[in-house]
Formats: sequence, C-alpha cells, structure tokens
Amino acid sequence: MGNFDDMKLAVEALSGGKNTVIFDDIGMPSIMVVLPRMTSDALITGATAATHPAFKLDNVEKQKVAVSKYHNIIVNDRAYSLPMQDPRASLAHATAQAACRKKGDGWGLMPFSLWGAIALWCKKNGTMPHGNNNWGKDVNFPHERGVATTFESASASSHPGEPCRTATGSGPATWYHDHTPFGIVDLNGNVWDMCAGMRLVKGEIQIIPYANCMNPNCDMSEGSTEWKAIKADGSLVAPGTAGTLKYDYVGGKVTLCTTITNVVGEEAAGTGAGSQFQSIVAAGGVTAPQIVKELALFPADTDGYEGDYFYLNNGAAERFPIRGGYWANGAYAGVFYLALSSPRSYSDTAVGFRSAFYGEL
Repeated sequence: MGNFDDMKLAVEALSGGKNTVIFDDIGMPSIMVVLPRMTSDALITGATAATHPAFKLDNVEKQKVAVSKYHNIIVNDRAYSLPMQDPRASLAHATAQAACRKKGDGWGLMPFSLWGAIALWCKKNGTMPHGNNNWGKDVNFPHERGVATTFESASASSHPGEPCRTATGSGPATWYHDHTPFGIVDLNGNVWDMCAGMRLVKGEIQIIPYANCMNPNCDMSEGSTEWKAIKADGSLVAPGTAGTLKYDYVGGKVTLCTTITNVVGEEAAGTGAGSQFQSIVAAGGVTAPQIVKELALFPADTDGYEGDYFYLNNGAAERFPIRGGYWANGAYAGVFYLALSSPRSYSDTAVGFRSAFYGEL
C-alpha cells in the first residue's frame, strides 16, 4: 500500500492536483481527473447561473467530482482507470455498471449528465479533443497516433491489418479534453463510452435526473419510476405525459419535437437515421429548454461542433446511449457524437466505458 500512496502523491504533484489516485474497497488504484463544480452559464451563453445537473446528487450540490482519466479495464470484476491498457469492450451496460459499483461507496458508471458538462467545457474552452477515429490515428491530424492494442484481420474487407483500439493514454496531448496530459483522454473515438442515466423510449427522451444514477440504490431497470421525461418548458414529469420532448427525423435532420411524425429504426440494434449534431433543429412551436442543452442533447448554439454526429432510433421500445464514437467513425467522432440506436443489452468490440466517483474528495 505504501507504493500506491507514493503513486497518489506523485500523480497529484505532477498534475498540480488536476489528477488524483482513488483507491477502491480492496485498496486498488484508479487514476482520476478531478472536476470542480460547473455552472451552466459558464458553459452555455445565455444560460442561468445554476449548478450544472452533473454536479447534483440527490439534490445536494457536489463541489467536485472525479471521472476516470482513461477508458476502464476490468480486474476481478472491478473497473480500473490505468494508462497503456487495452480498453475493456464487448460488455453490456449492466456489466459495466456492476464493475463500477463493485468498487465501493461513491463509484458508478459515468453519468450522462457529466459527459454533457465535459463536452460543453471542451467547446467553450476551444479544446475539442482529437483522437483515434481513423484506425489508430486522427482523421484530420494523421500524424497523431496511439499505440495499437488490436488490429483488423488481414482478410478484412476494409482496412485489413490496420490498428483498431489503441492503448489508454497513448495518444498526444490533443487527445485529452483540455489538450494537456492532465485531462480526460479518448473522448473522441477509440471505443464508444457507455453512460448511465439517459435513454430513448419510442423517441421520448428520458433521464435519471441530475447525477442521481450515481446513487448506489438508483433503479435504472426498464420499468423504474426513477426515469423522468422532459416537458418543453424543461420540467420533469412521468414518462408518457402529454407534451414531452421527443426526437423526430424530418427532412434529413434530427428534430426536437413533442409529436413524432416519422419513425426511423426497428427493434434490431443499430437501425435508425441521423444527422450532424449541430444541424439538430426544434420543430415549429418548440423551444429547446436549457436542460437539453446542458445534457448535450441539443446544440447550445449554431456552430463549433465540427463533424460530430447524432444517430437515433425513435421506433424501438428502449435505446441506451453511447457517446464519442470509435476508431472507424472519422470526422463523425467527437465529444458531441451521440448514438441512441442500441438496446441496453448491446455489446461490441468498439464499445467501452469509464467509471466516475462522487464520494468524498
């Protein structure tokens, strides 16, 4: 344990306190990025000065939280954030959540609301991260490469023998959310990030409010009453209430609405349609409330989202979110890329996760 204590002191000293090492219930370390409380007006022009939803747990404000610096691996059924590892993939949402919660009090799968806060912070600060979105390198900066951990087969029809996943933290500083080695890495590509506390049900946007998914007793089962829909005025109501916000697909664009006119996607995983994130519009008579901008479910302004994409299925019974894209998404990948086209049981070699910590720091 002494060596791990030294590790914690070294990480905190080298990063100026931006990174820390948090030990789980069996004393094993994860390298985490500490995020101080953010207010919505600091992230979104014209927003109120309220605390961003990601920094509220059971209606109590958190002055700081921590998120995994790296995509996680799993050892002895527990999730860990460590450098130069092959990201754990090919697991369902429930498995990822269990691996996070098993670490002990304060741990859970990264909240969807926290991803939204980080994405908005990157855009506001001009540090939209690059990443492994083009078979081991960045599509726009091909000299930026990570260390490959998996490869396409030699007989693959596309990019045979080329890198797929890359080792956590093996890319340059621009692959981190703040463009420094002390940020959160691989939010653009490498593997998708599963997030907790949001879903789409037949096109209706539903959330676990704030960061309440980090409560160890939070029930995110399909029939849980903790899921809330969002009215056009931003208030939270029971799913199925008249006038709640939904996603439509009209004229080739994802459209925020209260009534769906065009169903895209079936129960089969991955089916649906999409458009660039910054092209999302609101239907006539609908004004996007602040909360959907805070969660990066709707553009906060009209540009600056690069090529980040949004793909959805508004016809299926339940679809869980994955964010960021993966190694083959090219310019579509990025912190605002959101796919809502797969069930909670979905697993794939290109889908990973990261834990967060909302305990005492």
